[in-house]
Amino acid sequence: MATFVLVGGAWMGAWVWRDVTRLLRGRGHEVYPATLTGMGDRVHLANPSIDLETHIDDVVKLIEFEDLADVVLVGHSYAGSVVTGVADRVPRALALLVYCDSAPLGDGQTMLGLNSPEGQTQIRQEVDDAGEGWRLPPPAWDPLERGASLRGLGERELGLLRRKSTPQPFGTWTQPLRLERSGPPGYRRAIVLCDDGKRVLAMARASLAAGEPYFKAMSGDDWEFHELDTGHWPMLSMPTELAAVLDDLARG
Repeated sequence: MATFVLVGGAWMGAWVWRDVTRLLRGRGHEVYPATLTGMGDRVHLANPSIDLETHIDDVVKLIEFEDLADVVLVGHSYAGSVVTGVADRVPRALALLVYCDSAPLGDGQTMLGLNSPEGQTQIRQEVDDAGEGWRLPPPAWDPLERGASLRGLGERELGLLRRKSTPQPFGTWTQPLRLERSGPPGYRRAIVLCDDGKRVLAMARASLAAGEPYFKAMSGDDWEFHELDTGHWPMLSMPTELAAVLDDLARG
């Protein structure tokens, strides 16, 4: 059986993986859902000094202190940047790196940089106006608002998001990812695409075709792709199907 480490996206904690964790454990796997510093049940630790390196170190320390090996490391959305950094720090601990409706950043890139200049200005204004200059507030989780797809989420799931999502320390979006290793990885790589993942994949293909550097980390031919017909939060909208995909990947 496999050993999973699950890392949630922006505004999330380990709670968002509850159903997937239960289902994977029911299939015999070891599962470690991570809560990053300042998020979820660790929101009381939030402070302006938290950055991307803080979150990378959270997961590295989890792997090291639990003596984990042959890890299936899963990062959702924003956590794609986190797990990319973790893989760079402890590559020998990994068997498989999975981006859940996400994609890897390259060295020197930021989450904020994925947005247009106008979008970056809007986000920074929101942080200044509603986040005391260092926190990115969660969205309203209103299906009628523009933003990441909420398709497949019912009132129960939307209620969980409204109650449990916490502001994101903005340094995690503005600090550039720093990578030291190059060459082919010693672990498998996979992407689980949902609504937003397909959009990111289209952006990546256009960027690579134009010779732009932003998605060059996806230029290898060793990637495995899987799709789920749902919105951006499959761990809430399709936990059974997501757990099945992760189980299949781990056994692959």
